[in-house]
Amino acid sequence: MTTVDPAPPPSMRLRELVFGAACAAAVRAAVRLGVADALDDTPMTVDDLAEAVKSRPHTLLRLLRALACQGVFTERPDGTFAHTGMSRLLREDDPHSLRYIALWCTEPWTWDVWPLLDEAVRSGGSVFEDVHGREFFAHLGEDAPESAHVFNRAMTASSEQSARDVAALLDLDGLSSVADIGGGQGHVLAGLLEKHPDLHGTLLDLPAVVENADPRLWENGTLAGRVRLVAGDCRRDVPVRADLYLLKNVLEWDDDSTRRVLANIRAAALPGARVVVIENLVDDTPSMRFTTAMDLLLLLNVGGAKHTRESMTDRLTEAGLVIGGVRRVNAHLHAFECTVPG
Repeated sequence: MTTVDPAPPPSMRLRELVFGAACAAAVRAAVRLGVADALDDTPMTVDDLAEAVKSRPHTLLRLLRALACQGVFTERPDGTFAHTGMSRLLREDDPHSLRYIALWCTEPWTWDVWPLLDEAVRSGGSVFEDVHGREFFAHLGEDAPESAHVFNRAMTASSEQSARDVAALLDLDGLSSVADIGGGQGHVLAGLLEKHPDLHGTLLDLPAVVENADPRLWENGTLAGRVRLVAGDCRRDVPVRADLYLLKNVLEWDDDSTRRVLANIRAAALPGARVVVIENLVDDTPSMRFTTAMDLLLLLNVGGAKHTRESMTDRLTEAGLVIGGVRRVNAHLHAFECTVPG
């Protein structure tokens, strides 16, 4: 029977940390094998699981034990394996699934750039182009279609899970239009439009992203009459006028890109328009291990950064926006509520 390890002494904890890649790789392997999907509510033997996922029983057992000691799956006294709260999140059909987030964080390109973190720290910029010959999004779009698919599915899952929280947070009474800038496939925008039947919306994102927008937003979709889809790059232009501009997990590129996005919104918005920026913070969250790791990955791939409360406040103030308050959206996200001055 495999149990979750208790808090280890410093020497053992450090050994565990330097083998962290093994843990991430084990989660990825379980997802790609479909172990969580094969295991339902009834505990299963390794032989039965191996048959279901087309693997060798003895090597699957080694993988499951490596995961069980981390709390992903549990090994019972009779040698069968069962789900835990974490392993269920790897299932395709779980409403809060982190399956594609797990794949995204362990995509092949990540193993190439992590060893160069010291170079990124020295230079203060991305190492991605040095490794792959082109910048991050160009590489995904042109050289790594499987990674691009995983990225889109991961962003979709993240947006779907936060859309309800954002809709519950924002008071849109009296507004007639909202623009979701860099809004991905538009799940957050769709949630807002469904909650507010008099509201009209615009989704702005890169052409390949907008092409795969939420079906509710396309022609013949349930929200089609109240939405406009705009293909573009908010770093170059924001050709949208709205009562409220929403940016969720967008201002994470390099500082120059962040400044250009905010400047483009200032140029497009009328005085009095609201701007709501929703971000993960690295200094005010219960998920510090996750957000600080994502912060380093952003440095590696695009030279970007997760923000502290102070750095986000500074960027918004520099852009000439007036910050009215900062509110927690959920355990992982904060909303900076701003207005465009007269």
